[in-house]
Amino acid sequence: MSRLTESLRNVFKIEELRQRIVFTALMLLVVRVGSFISVPGIDMAALQNTEAAGSGTLFGLFDMFVGGAYSRAAIFALGIMPYISASIIIQLMGAVVPYFQKLQREGEEGRKQINTLTRYFTVALAFAQGIAISIDIQSRMAPGGHSVVPDTIHGLPFILMGATVMTAGTIFLMWIGEQITEKGIGNGISLIIFIGIIARLPHSIIEEFQLVTAGTRSPVIELLILAALIGIIALVVMFTQAVRKIPVQYAKRMVGNKSYGGGTQHIPIQLTTANVMPIIFASSIMFIPNSVVQYMPNSGISSFLAQNFKHSDPLYSVVFALLIIFFTFFYTAIVFNPRDVAENMRKNGGYVPGVRPGKPTEEYIDNILTRVTVPGSLFLALVAILPVFIQNLGVSGSFSSFFGGTSLLIIVGVALDTLKQVESYLLMRHYDGFMKSGKLRGRLGRQQVMSS
Repeated sequence: MSRLTESLRNVFKIEELRQRIVFTALMLLVVRVGSFISVPGIDMAALQNTEAAGSGTLFGLFDMFVGGAYSRAAIFALGIMPYISASIIIQLMGAVVPYFQKLQREGEEGRKQINTLTRYFTVALAFAQGIAISIDIQSRMAPGGHSVVPDTIHGLPFILMGATVMTAGTIFLMWIGEQITEKGIGNGISLIIFIGIIARLPHSIIEEFQLVTAGTRSPVIELLILAALIGIIALVVMFTQAVRKIPVQYAKRMVGNKSYGGGTQHIPIQLTTANVMPIIFASSIMFIPNSVVQYMPNSGISSFLAQNFKHSDPLYSVVFALLIIFFTFFYTAIVFNPRDVAENMRKNGGYVPGVRPGKPTEEYIDNILTRVTVPGSLFLALVAILPVFIQNLGVSGSFSSFFGGTSLLIIVGVALDTLKQVESYLLMRHYDGFMKSGKLRGRLGRQQVMSS
């Protein structure tokens, strides 16, 4: 504990790091304030007496990522999700569309063009989603049959205004994310999603505390639930950080009278190379049946989906897990190409000890990638469906979401990335970091400076 306190003090001793942390905190505060500012024209008194669409719909997925901004009909109701969706679609197109493949090979100039196209696509996607959410907000009814949207602007005027305002909110969030990345600490887009998810945690803890104070749940059971949560978080951290290293030996090259290369490096293959993307893809598909039930309640297919695709139904969990396993292999094949890795190694004089360069190296890397992806996909599937089982044990729905699923993976991933950013600043200034390995690196760095 004393070392942790000392590390926290060291964080604020570094002026640049302190300024970046303060800037990040202020920008995230703006994000949270914007999630409470409603779209113009809405009757707030009527809105407070309504309830947003359930968590089993596509809009419920939005509300989870934006920290309740959708249920409050806020200007940030779309959050940063349109930008995330546009980035994913552009990335997928880079694997199948020759034009985007060409841009990816053009280096920095191609990356700028891809970023520009992603921004344009974000605007179009945000406006389309804004129309859908505006229609949903307009359909909310307060007790007594009063709509949250006054009759003066009800209909097309509110839909166009709401879509425009929410699109502007998404673009503003995208700008905030870029500013955090440039002037703050960590990935700004990830931190915006992180703060939206973590904002629900205090309310969830209060709900659990109220169950204990009301006598509904024993304090011992509540402590066991918290201990289980800590254990699950530790397992997620362990699996997220797990890496399979492939050793690579580089041959020495003579350039003039100097020798270059000859070192040994490794190719790190993460157990969860696809990270949270398979769960996001699978969730988007699994929310479609419940959305069909909500908006087409009298059709025959809605009756079938309502009976067999409940969120707590075993069939739902099985299909969800199978989709995650499929998308894990699919996305891993897109982001990690063994052929490109083997070709780059051959061009730079690298080889895996005991394996011939070229096609044998490609097959060797592909076999290892497959063996690593299998347990990784099973782990992601288990984490994704775990909140359903936790909720069936009596834990509240909002608190059970932190036991797994997209929420936990994003929280752990962003927290680790931010911690690494802070760690790098501490080690550059020769302070002890938060991690044990960081402390050793910090000491080694000081010894090297003293010896020089």
